[in-house]
Amino acid sequence: MHNILRRLDLNLLVTLDTLLAEKNVTRAARLLNLTQPTVSLQLGRLRQVLDDPLLLPGPRGMSTTARAQALRGPLRQALAALEDALTPGAPFDPLQADHTWRVAASDYATTALIWPSLASLRRQAPGTRLALISKLPSNLAADLENDRLDLALHTRDEAPAKLRQRSLINERYVLATRIDHPARASSMSLERFCDLEHAVMSPDGGGFSGSTDLALAAKGLSRRVVLSVPNFNSLITALTHSDLVAMVPERLVRNQPRLHVEEPPLPIPGFEILMLWPERLHRDPAHAWLRELIAKALECSPYGAV
Repeated sequence: MHNILRRLDLNLLVTLDTLLAEKNVTRAARLLNLTQPTVSLQLGRLRQVLDDPLLLPGPRGMSTTARAQALRGPLRQALAALEDALTPGAPFDPLQADHTWRVAASDYATTALIWPSLASLRRQAPGTRLALISKLPSNLAADLENDRLDLALHTRDEAPAKLRQRSLINERYVLATRIDHPARASSMSLERFCDLEHAVMSPDGGGFSGSTDLALAAKGLSRRVVLSVPNFNSLITALTHSDLVAMVPERLVRNQPRLHVEEPPLPIPGFEILMLWPERLHRDPAHAWLRELIAKALECSPYGAV
């Protein structure tokens, strides 16, 4: 079968379908917008490849051979299926959608990006489902390209270069303590900041330093880091239950009633969050709709998008 397909092209199959329907070379040529000699040449090629005359002249026009009659139904179905596959689909209707979205997101990205868009997602596409998945940066590109993920929300500095991207958030760090922390009784000098007991979020697990420590080291200073946790949610919980302080992304703590937030005594580099997706989904209407939903939800949030 593959040998025959390599010897035929789609135009010949369309010509054969029309000839079998019309049983007349002149009418088939008119419907195909071709000259009669061209259709006759194509018929000759079809006869050669299929090793069958296909159409035979007769007193009342052309008649089909047994091979041609057997081909007509399957050929019509195959061409119709191919046309359906190549015809642009209907516009995406979120109300009728039943997608399961698989999105890679850290606890920060979930809180800052997914939660603001969740109500709109449920309201506009009630038949869909959302799976939030934790993934290492080294696996993102492969999982997105191999249909194991649909979308990823990640920092720019660890984003695989070959993925499509859209910048969503430029985040900054603030100093957070519990609302009745004793340190609030005095101004937060750099010296006082270094003397306090700090907690940090270490995504790799067990780390006790970060960008704050690099900024302090540049000034010949250091701080006392006594707790390391694997995510920001744990970090916030630790602050509300202790006298620890922490540098935390602003979007996570501004509306926390049990926390006090202030500017740190030295500037700390923030980070940028990107939306990442593979080329295979770039023009997919459903995927484009989801990307736009998340971006618009951020525009309506108190802090806005980038």
